[in-house]
Amino acid sequence: MQPQANVIMTGPNRLMQGWRLFWLGAVAMLMVLAQTVTAQARPESLAPLAEQISPAVVNITTSTVVEGRTGPQGIVPEGSPFEDFFREFQDRNGDENRPRRSSALGSGFVISEDGYIVTNNHVIEGADEILIEFFPGDGLPEERLPAKVVGTDPKTDIALLKVEADMPLSFVRFGDSDTARVGDWVIAMGNPLGQGFSVSAGIVSARNRALSGSYDDYIQTDAAINRGNSGGPLFNMDGEVVGVNTAILSPNGGSIGIGFSMASNVVTRVVDQLKEFGETRRGWLGVRIQDVTEELAESMGLANATGALVNDVPEGPAKESGMLPGDVIMSFDGVEVENTRGLVKLVGNSEVGKKVRVVVYRDGGTQTLLVTLGRREDAERATPVAQPGTAPEETEKEILGLTLGALTDDMRSELGVASDQDGLVVLSVDETSEAWEKGLRAGDVITEAGQQKVASLDDLDDRITDAQEAGRKSLLLLVRRGGEPRFVALSLED
Repeated sequence: MQPQANVIMTGPNRLMQGWRLFWLGAVAMLMVLAQTVTAQARPESLAPLAEQISPAVVNITTSTVVEGRTGPQGIVPEGSPFEDFFREFQDRNGDENRPRRSSALGSGFVISEDGYIVTNNHVIEGADEILIEFFPGDGLPEERLPAKVVGTDPKTDIALLKVEADMPLSFVRFGDSDTARVGDWVIAMGNPLGQGFSVSAGIVSARNRALSGSYDDYIQTDAAINRGNSGGPLFNMDGEVVGVNTAILSPNGGSIGIGFSMASNVVTRVVDQLKEFGETRRGWLGVRIQDVTEELAESMGLANATGALVNDVPEGPAKESGMLPGDVIMSFDGVEVENTRGLVKLVGNSEVGKKVRVVVYRDGGTQTLLVTLGRREDAERATPVAQPGTAPEETEKEILGLTLGALTDDMRSELGVASDQDGLVVLSVDETSEAWEKGLRAGDVITEAGQQKVASLDDLDDRITDAQEAGRKSLLLLVRRGGEPRFVALSLED
């Protein structure tokens, strides 16, 4: 009987098998980690969250009585060969001037059990009747409930409605939109294109978007938003409202993944004021401002192009505090001012009547002014009245690419300039000059140079000399066109 042979692993074979086992284990670990990360990044299903928050999302139907059409517009294209046919059809039926009731759809969401509802202003604007429909669910009103308008804010496109129900309503809470990060998952809910309750998901694509308003602070998302979604909520993964779906960017009217939701931190301030006062009450500083460019900063001796440059101070809180045209607002109520948009939001979010400290840069240093804020809505309803003045002597001169003349009474009348306004009128502009490139045109009125008033050409010569002696490379001009002021820096170098 022969002995059995024992199989003994040699050194190289044993090492190879060990490496093979090591790599198999590493790959398995990586797969587990990848699955874990994926699970953390996106839940397997959004259904539980959707079921939790959907009872607070509503469909809004509005109707408005409109005057009858005088032609077939809206039925056939203008200029169509069928246009005359449809006009004759309308005439025969005698409905040419008959009033019609027009309906529109939108979305909204309930924010309290006693029936307060948030939506977009443009959803309910001009409506004669507003009906709220709750999406199917246990314990929700089955009939459509009429809603009344508590208040609206066209500047942020927000409206607050109220319904009376026989039961406490399901509602959702606002979250902190400032904590939303680019890349966070979000859910949009509403009634797109009249199709009924719908959910779409995406991410926060961008933050702090501005579209057209002074108080805009939009969250951009690629969650599908279409017509009818307006006024609906944008939820985070905790079921909190971080935005109100308001607008889309689209060449065809449908979603292409660029939607905008007004940030909840803007909405909550508006809603609180609408609930308390039925209107907004924003702080008002009483200045006209523009951004500080690099050239403007250099011409004023500022180290950085930050802050908001004051180009006009009409009657109001700022003037009463001693603020002057040419001041640069560096901080407001303890918060640094980066640009004009930032200042407008800071002031607008402040309480009417509040006393705030405003730090301004003036004459090479800073000063602190104490301003008692007014109310913007009151200021917008006020109409300024111009006071009479006198005209300086008429002369002309070519300088800095401009042909300038002193203002006369006839020029003031022709240009619509206040009768008490002194300055120099631009008679013509060299089209090859820097002044032309920076937008100066005939008819513009220069009221300040080097942050000092100018009433004659001699005044302007003095300002140029002062700037050159101070080592300035440019001269700061305050230019008015149609009553609107702006600062322009023109180079003093050849």
